[in-house]
Amino acid sequence: MRPDFDRIARPYRWLEYLSFGPMLERCRFYRLPELTDARRALVLGDGDGRFLVRLLKSNPQLSADAVDLSPTMLRLLSNRVALAGVLDRVTLYCVDAREFILPGSYDLVVTHFFLDCLTMEDLHALAGRIRGHLTPGARWVVSEFAIPSGVASLPARFIVSTLYAAFALLTGLETRRLPDYPAALRSAGLLLLGRHRWLGGLLVSEIWKLEATNSAPASSHP
Repeated sequence: MRPDFDRIARPYRWLEYLSFGPMLERCRFYRLPELTDARRALVLGDGDGRFLVRLLKSNPQLSADAVDLSPTMLRLLSNRVALAGVLDRVTLYCVDAREFILPGSYDLVVTHFFLDCLTMEDLHALAGRIRGHLTPGARWVVSEFAIPSGVASLPARFIVSTLYAAFALLTGLETRRLPDYPAALRSAGLLLLGRHRWLGGLLVSEIWKLEATNSAPASSHP
């Protein structure tokens, strides 16, 4: 069963602020200075478009395909992008990303708090399909929740499990645990270039790059 994110689309921004203050926004926006040379982006599940507007305004040469399952979220995104005067550089797709037929090639993929809604089977399938549409050296930006090691893992597990329970109640989301998305990205031939953490490791911003071969080991930088 597909989750119904229309139920939380309009209050989502305020629910986000009530839960984490500005931290999710900081996580989303963290990689923007590194993306000014991108030319075609695939943005999956950007919600109300706060990131996409900043991405397009910081990079006048960029065009983007924005994919979201929620018609209401996509309308909010469209309105925000239109108010910013950059709607002519965005193509909107109201479709499940797992069924999206990619129309071209991309040098940038963006998934903010999106991969945590997928199962490992879904992730491997999605990453494999997207891999076939990436240009050499393409980058993939990820913002996600994570479970840090050590003592901080206990409160992080509680917070993440509470979030999954809330989303199950509000949207019908069936996923109940964070998937190992790095394994899916590595299997698709991407190398982790950098990772930044907030809230003791509960939030992470990562940037991955498509390598010519799959033999290079993944690395991270705090």
